[in-house]
Amino acid sequence: QVQLVESGGGLVQPGGSLRLSCAATGSVSRFYSWAWYRQAPGKSREEVARATRVGYITYDDSVKGRFTISMNNDKVFLEMNSLRFEDTAVYLCYGVIDIEDGGANYWGQGIQVTVST
Repeated sequence: QVQLVESGGGLVQPGGSLRLSCAATGSVSRFYSWAWYRQAPGKSREEVARATRVGYITYDDSVKGRFTISMNNDKVFLEMNSLRFEDTAVYLCYGVIDIEDGGANYWGQGIQVTVST
């Protein structure tokens, strides 16, 4: 049973930084891609950043230049700088196993990020 566990969230002031981590536990095959999503109260879930094992990386326009996604084996990270009030949300990691190993996908349980004074 594979589980994704996020860590690193919390309360930060505007302009501050946080680093989110997501680690896979259990019997893990190689992940092909990772993504971070977020969901704010009353809003739909949106993709923030995505990275693949072959080096393809994308960011939502709202976080370009401020957030950085990185991955290695069974972990993914999201470095968040210059945080804004509107970055407040529950952040979830999403991982997709390499298609050669079945292509299963997994969601983390989510972690709260609050930007406030």
